[in-house]
Amino acid sequence: MTVIAHYRDVPDSARGFSVALGNFDGVHAGHRAVIEGAASGEGPLGVATFEPPPRAFFRPDDPPFRIYRPSRRNARLAELGAKAIFELPFNADMAAMTDEAFARDVLKDGIGASHVTVGFDFRFGRGRMGDAGRLASLGRALGFGVTIIEKIEALGAKASSTAIREALIAGEPERAAEILGHDWVVDGLVEHGEKRGRTIGFPTANLHLGELIHPRHGVYAVRARIAGEQDWRPGVANFGRTPTTGIRDPLLETFIFDFDGDLYGQHLEVALVRFLRPELKFDSLDAMVSQMQLDVAETKNVLGSNH
Repeated sequence: MTVIAHYRDVPDSARGFSVALGNFDGVHAGHRAVIEGAASGEGPLGVATFEPPPRAFFRPDDPPFRIYRPSRRNARLAELGAKAIFELPFNADMAAMTDEAFARDVLKDGIGASHVTVGFDFRFGRGRMGDAGRLASLGRALGFGVTIIEKIEALGAKASSTAIREALIAGEPERAAEILGHDWVVDGLVEHGEKRGRTIGFPTANLHLGELIHPRHGVYAVRARIAGEQDWRPGVANFGRTPTTGIRDPLLETFIFDFDGDLYGQHLEVALVRFLRPELKFDSLDAMVSQMQLDVAETKNVLGSNH
């Protein structure tokens, strides 16, 4: 799988693809339908998305909103058969393009798409001037086919990245998982933290979420996978500011059951399975430890009944 971070001077080996076009944050059921539609077209399967997402360009002060980091998104797209991923640079020049210019300069002359598949609600061009029907019309004029995928529903509503974000912010990872088709996974390099957990019997692996969406603060039953391993390990995690020991930037702190090792600097994946309780401020460390023991017991019940 090849990742191309531009649309100018694309090599001949990456031209002529049947391209799924969209944002693909989360690669949910609706996105997968678009990809499946593109896979049935002529030519190898390609995926074109925007990097950064248009929302990040137009609203840079928004809170973090990505469901996946680009590397994880791309890995999911490769699993679905993508042979090339075009990360179209969304900048001032692209934001100013008309719908016609985008279709001509980016899709036809740029990446040389033989066919383009989009969702029914796809918008493009300056001020979102073009819709899926307009793209189909432009494709006919420019010489590439267009397939429009109708609405895909999940939980009785349109499958969407917005619905996934709302579920995570509400502390409902199960609902997010139903739309995604799997548990939502946070990943990153384990960082040094306050190292207080090891002194109370709960050493944690710490991840900053960075540009990823921040789920509801609180304690979660989780599964974790360490780089190089195939199996997921059970654990419990807290996402928040740890008000008992000192408020700081939000951090995901994961206690992996029955694990004794140094994870600093290693890549870790953490899947949020169920929200257990809100983050609390305790009167003492002893009270916090007692609650953490209860959290561990509840997590073992949750994961034991679900995995």
